[in-house]
Amino acid sequence: MQYNDDGRLPDYHAQFHGESFLSFLQDEAREGVYLMDEPEAALSPQRQLTLMLHIHSMALEGSQFIIATHSPILLGMPEARILSFTEEGIRSIRYEETESYQITKLFLEQRESLLNKLFNGAED
Repeated sequence: MQYNDDGRLPDYHAQFHGESFLSFLQDEAREGVYLMDEPEAALSPQRQLTLMLHIHSMALEGSQFIIATHSPILLGMPEARILSFTEEGIRSIRYEETESYQITKLFLEQRESLLNKLFNGAED
């Protein structure tokens, strides 16, 4: 027996992970609580922005999203509450405090130096 074999909904399992999240929100968006685990997986940065737009639009209409992500793009969602889970516990943090933001910023601002250290073990 296949998922959704009655044909009433698109077969989201037939799509790539990230694209299935995006398709679901585009096709079946309705008010509710959504739990998502890394919906950015397999999505290009442009598609992550599209996903963010749909999430934001649905949130404005009353939906709530709980999302586990490492995406510096999705973490940048306006008015998002970001929770960091560490050995010390769970706490709210600012966007700029997330590891995803910090590593992406470091890579973009110091790419050559970072790659040199990574591949050659060179010191700055």
